[in-house]
Amino acid sequence: MRASPSFVRAAFAAVFTLSSANAWSQAVGEAPPEHPSLLDRPPTVAMLEAGILALPTAPISPATRGGSTPVGGIGNGDATVQTGLQLLYRATREWAFGAGALFAPRPTSEHNYEGTSGLLSRTHSRSYLFMGAEARYFPFRSRWLEGWFGLDGGALIISDRFTDDNAPTAPPLVGTSSVSVSTEGFSLGVKAGVDYLVTDNWVIGLALGAERWLLPNEKPFSQETSCDPIGDCPTLTGSVAAFEGGLTVGYRIAL
Repeated sequence: MRASPSFVRAAFAAVFTLSSANAWSQAVGEAPPEHPSLLDRPPTVAMLEAGILALPTAPISPATRGGSTPVGGIGNGDATVQTGLQLLYRATREWAFGAGALFAPRPTSEHNYEGTSGLLSRTHSRSYLFMGAEARYFPFRSRWLEGWFGLDGGALIISDRFTDDNAPTAPPLVGTSSVSVSTEGFSLGVKAGVDYLVTDNWVIGLALGAERWLLPNEKPFSQETSCDPIGDCPTLTGSVAAFEGGLTVGYRIAL
C-alpha cells in the first residue's frame, strides 16, 4: 500500500519547517551553552603530595637546628621532607571532602646524642605521622585552573627514636640497639592552594598549610610514662606551630 502524494508532501514540509526553526533560533536568539568545567561532574581524586614540613620553634635538640631538607635548613626549629596520600570527593562545584595521611620518610637525625643520662652516645631522630580529614572550598574556578582554601584536622603520632651507636651486634632475638618513645595528639589547621587540570583525569597543584599541634605531656587515657628506661622522654609536647608546603599530583575518577 503506497502513501498518497499529499501525505508525503506534508511530511517533508513539517521536517523542513522544524529544521528551519532550529537554525533560526541558534542564529539570532539562543547562544550555545558555555563549555562546563572538567570538574563539574562529581569526581573522586586520588592525590600524592611531596613537600616540606617545618616546625620553626621545635628543634630536635638545642644543638641541631634548621632540620634537613633538599634545600638545606629552614629556621631554628626542625624541618624535613614530607610525603602523603589523600582521597578527595568533589561533592559540588564549590565543595570537596576527603581524608588522608602524611608522614616524614627521612626524619632529621642527630649523631652523638647523649640525652639525659650522659652515659651513652646515640643517634636521635624524630618522625611525624598525621591522619585526618579535610574540607575544601573553591571560590575561584575556570576550565583549567582552580583556587581553593580549606580546613583540616586529625590525629598525630610523634616518634623519637634513640639508637646506640656503640652497641655490639646481636641477634634480633636478644634485642635491638634502638628504642622509640612516642607522643600522641591532635592537629587543627588551615590550607590553601591552586590546582591545574592537565587533562580530563590528571591534575597538578601547589598546597600550603599552617597547623597548630596539641601534644599532651603524658599518654592519653593512661598513666604509663612516655619515657624510655634510661630517662629519655619525647622531645615534642605542648602547643606547637607547624607549616607545610608541597606539590601535588592527582588522578580524577569521575562518578
